[in-house]
Amino acid sequence: MALSASPLPPSHKRTRHRGGRRAVGAALCCGLLLGGPAAATAATAPAAPAPAQHAERGRGTPVSAERLYTLATPQAVAAELEGAGFDAGTVRHGVVAYRLVYRTVDPHGQPTTASGLFVVPLSSERRLRPVSFAHGTGSHKDDAPSMQRGTFLSAPVIAHASAGAAGVAPDYLGMGKGPGLHPWMDVGSETTASLDMLRAARAFAPRTGHVLERNVMATGFSQGASAALGLGRALQAGADRWFRLGALAPVSGAYDFGGTELPALFKGTLEPKSSVLYAAYTLVAFQRLHHLYDSPGEVFRAPYDQRIEALFDGAHTGKQLMEGTPGTVDELLTAHGRELLAQPRGPLAAALRTTDAVCTDWTPRAPVRLYMAGGDEQADTANTAHCQGALLRNGVHAPVVDLGPVDHHGSRHLGSNVAATSAIARWFGELRGR
Repeated sequence: MALSASPLPPSHKRTRHRGGRRAVGAALCCGLLLGGPAAATAATAPAAPAPAQHAERGRGTPVSAERLYTLATPQAVAAELEGAGFDAGTVRHGVVAYRLVYRTVDPHGQPTTASGLFVVPLSSERRLRPVSFAHGTGSHKDDAPSMQRGTFLSAPVIAHASAGAAGVAPDYLGMGKGPGLHPWMDVGSETTASLDMLRAARAFAPRTGHVLERNVMATGFSQGASAALGLGRALQAGADRWFRLGALAPVSGAYDFGGTELPALFKGTLEPKSSVLYAAYTLVAFQRLHHLYDSPGEVFRAPYDQRIEALFDGAHTGKQLMEGTPGTVDELLTAHGRELLAQPRGPLAAALRTTDAVCTDWTPRAPVRLYMAGGDEQADTANTAHCQGALLRNGVHAPVVDLGPVDHHGSRHLGSNVAATSAIARWFGELRGR
């Protein structure tokens, strides 16, 4: 049964990020802080039931599906990708894009819903390998793949689908159409949201004329790099009865967030404003789950202590975060706040041990490549070296692919995602062809 489609109004067709000052107006270490553009509207229809093994507990059950847009020809896809600054060299098919809303669980294991982008190729074979793409950080709920078209966030998903895969991208909890606040850098909930999005995509795929293969190619950028590793770990451990891990290709991650990334915020080696936003988001987001302080004034200086938590409520844009925060970490944090991030202890240290375990506590049995760009101004490249070393100690050789000087809107960090997308699509295609 086909879903009806509503054409997108021209004003909603695409919103492009325009950067400045090395893109700090739009970027965090783990991704974009976009301006919260209006979401595309589309017709809604009930979705197909989830596979039986998940229906009884609800996880992965589709709640609704919206057909967002169709790029009917490879030429249309190429124009879309190139308009967002991405390479169109891997495009072979037109695509159709859907927003799925599905059942999942929150960080405490309680039922909730989340949304994500599902893109399938046109005029391709019926069986599709799923490529799970986990996106970078955003401040506004609309900073999510299913809420934007022709932008940095949706382009990788479109690129993988146009290369012949099924593009599957969770918006994460609290983003997109999901309720509540986003539990940022919480690998556990990023993993469950990613896995349940795959399940929802598998349940819905027959309505597009496709079925999803078992092997999942997992990739993700920045915040999403850790999310991709978390998903891969869960798949290998047998978290799903159908899906298996096929390959891993994370990009520019903060894999050692507590041991490498947070200390780098105070060394002056990263871009100052993004370090401010990172420090703020870390304290606010981890406070919501782990209770790091009794009042904001303990860790944030006045006047920021009065407004910093509200800035990360999902309703404020990247521009508002820029305007509402100071230019340096020293202006933002009290001595206690600085010490807490520089030398984590107590609940924060315990939480970071979990966040930082994505490369250290398992041995991937699928091919792994780590993508990065030397000179990244937001994700310290020592994170990638740390991950490679940890995997090697576990017996896994994970080549590091240095993408070179690949700036996008003045940001090497953002450029790494742009450059890696086509490189990863080619590699995934080679692996499937073996």
